[in-house]
Amino acid sequence: MSSQQKQSATRATGTPAAAPTTAPAGPRPARLSAAAALTAVEGLALAAMGAYMLVMGLVGAPDSPRQAEMGGLTILALAVLPLVAARGLWLRRRWSRGPSLITQIVALPVAWTLVKGGGALIAAGAGLAVAALVVLVLLVNPTATEALGIGPRETE
Repeated sequence: MSSQQKQSATRATGTPAAAPTTAPAGPRPARLSAAAALTAVEGLALAAMGAYMLVMGLVGAPDSPRQAEMGGLTILALAVLPLVAARGLWLRRRWSRGPSLITQIVALPVAWTLVKGGGALIAAGAGLAVAALVVLVLLVNPTATEALGIGPRETE
């Protein structure tokens, strides 16, 4: 219901219009729970990396403390998106699908860069790529979209 429709309903009845429910009824599908969990793990990994960079910039001996501190703060800020999206997915909020999809799409080039880095980064990149692809598949699945209240568009 748009804000204009709510105002019209309020004027007509004298009482505020009820807000539509944000989460459909019924149990949360396992696919949606898995997507929320994987998105949360990605967010927690980002937060841990950001905290590590920030602490090492403050108490360690990096080449450039300012760069390490700002990098840590930036990564901490970026960790908020997947964490908020994971909470939204867990609570079956319709808006949460977009931020989670964006996070996964952005994770794919990062995974590719890690794989190209060689050494232990290959495993980290492969794990990130698999997690991102799995979440993408889970979120475009019709079961997950219906659980989030996203239905097919009606054509007229």
